[in-house]
Amino acid sequence: MLSENNLVLANSPRIPSLQERMDDSVVNASKWISNASRAESQIFINLDDIDVSADASPALRILISITYSIVCATGLVGNLLVFFIMKVKQGRKKSAINFFILNLAVTDFQFVLTLPFWAVDTALDFSWPFGDAMCKIILSVTVMNMYASVFFLTAMSITRYWSVASALKNRSRQLPCSVKWVSVLLWISAFVATAPTTIFSTATKVAGEKLCLIKFPADGQLWLALYHIQRIVVAFVIPLGILSVCYLLLLRFLRQQSMNNNNPKRRSKVTKSVTIVVLSFFLCWMPNHVITFWGVLVKFNALPWDKTYYLIHTYVFPLTICLAHTNSCLNPVLYCLMRREFRTILKDV
Repeated sequence: MLSENNLVLANSPRIPSLQERMDDSVVNASKWISNASRAESQIFINLDDIDVSADASPALRILISITYSIVCATGLVGNLLVFFIMKVKQGRKKSAINFFILNLAVTDFQFVLTLPFWAVDTALDFSWPFGDAMCKIILSVTVMNMYASVFFLTAMSITRYWSVASALKNRSRQLPCSVKWVSVLLWISAFVATAPTTIFSTATKVAGEKLCLIKFPADGQLWLALYHIQRIVVAFVIPLGILSVCYLLLLRFLRQQSMNNNNPKRRSKVTKSVTIVVLSFFLCWMPNHVITFWGVLVKFNALPWDKTYYLIHTYVFPLTICLAHTNSCLNPVLYCLMRREFRTILKDV
C-alpha cells in the first residue's frame, strides 16, 4: 500500500544516505535524487543508464489518481448496497457469515473513504496538503481497515467450512464461540497491528516537500524491515494459508459427500465459488507483497539494489497498490451480490 511504503527517516530531514533513500516509495525516491547534488545521485545509483528524472511521470501519477477515484466510487456503491441488503434482511434469520459480511463491508467502506486523500496526494507528486493530524488519521485508518478486511475474510472462510460441514453432517451449525465476540477480537487485533503506523506516522518536510510518511526512530532500517515483514506475514501469508486450508478441506468434504449422494452439480458450483474467492485474494495482494518482500531483502543486503529493482519499484509497484485496493470493490460482489438470496432481495426491491 502506498501509505505504508513511504520514506522512513532515522533522523531529521537531510540529504539521505544510500540505505535511507532505498526506503522511499515509488516517486518519493526521485524527489530525493532530483533535489540532491549530481555527485550524490551518482553515489546513490551508480548506474549511468537510469533516468532518475523520469520517476515522477505525470502520466503515471494521473493514472494512479484516476484509478483511486474509480475504486473509491465503485467501492462506495458496492458496500452501500451491502448495507442496504443487510438492512432489508434485518428481520430475517441471522447467520454468522452475514454478520461477518456486514463487518467486511464496514472495513471496505472505511477503507475506500481514504482513497480520495491518496488520489490528491499522488496528483500533487506525493506532496501531502492535509496537515499532520490528517496524515496520522488517514494512514491509520487505511492500514487498520486493510488488516480488518483480511481478518474478516479469514473468519468467513472458517465459518463457511463449519456451516457447510455441519449442515451435511446433520449437526448444529452454531459456531463454538460468539460471532460478536469474534468480531470484537478481530477489530482489536487490527487495531493492535496498526499501532506502529499510528505511533510513527507523521507529515514532515523532505527536501522541501511535505510528505505523509512513517518516521521510525534510530536504526530505522531494522524497524522498517520488521514493519513490512509483519504486514506480509499477518495480512497475507497466514490469511492465505488459512483460506487455502479451509477451502481445500471444504472441497474434499463436498467431494466425499457428492460421491455418496451423487450430486456433482453442487460440488462444481462450490468449487467455482471457492476458486474465485481464493484467486481474487491471491491475485489482488500477491504482487504488492512480493515487491515489498523484495525491498526487505534489499534492505538486509540479501539482494542487490540494481536497475531492475529501481524500475520495478518505481513503475510497477504503484500499479500493484492500485490492484490491492480493488479488492475492496470485489469483496461486496464476491461475498454478497453473487449470493442468490441477496440478488433476490435486490430484484424484489
